[in-house]
Amino acid sequence: MEELYRPLVTSDTRIKVSSTLDKTVGKKNLTDGNPETCWTSQQGLPQIIQLVFPERVRPIRLILTFQGGFVGTHCSIDTAIFPEDPSWSTLTHIHPEDVNRRQVFLLPEVAAGGIQCLKLRFEKSSDFFGRIILYELQVEGLTP
Repeated sequence: MEELYRPLVTSDTRIKVSSTLDKTVGKKNLTDGNPETCWTSQQGLPQIIQLVFPERVRPIRLILTFQGGFVGTHCSIDTAIFPEDPSWSTLTHIHPEDVNRRQVFLLPEVAAGGIQCLKLRFEKSSDFFGRIILYELQVEGLTP
């Protein structure tokens, strides 16, 4: 029987970003469900989005929607078990296409006990100045 994945990013998830162009394009826009709002980073690489879940989770799918021309084309996905002692380890690397459509990435299995922290580290951008524009960020998975 196939397990159903649930959204892991909730209102209790803490989100931290490395930079924001201005208040109108802040981190709250990443998860507001509105396809017309976005997070826009300042220029420079790497750009980072860090999620701290309220409980341990097992992420299975990462869903991203960028603005074409401002895509994080090389992204490291890092995890940590505890936010108090974030010993980060790289789970995988993804390579989003330079398009403005929804992209879904399957993630490798994490430890059976799950993780509480997930970090997206955008190391390259399709924008010459290293800016990232992201309209949607979703993480789906399971709770251990």
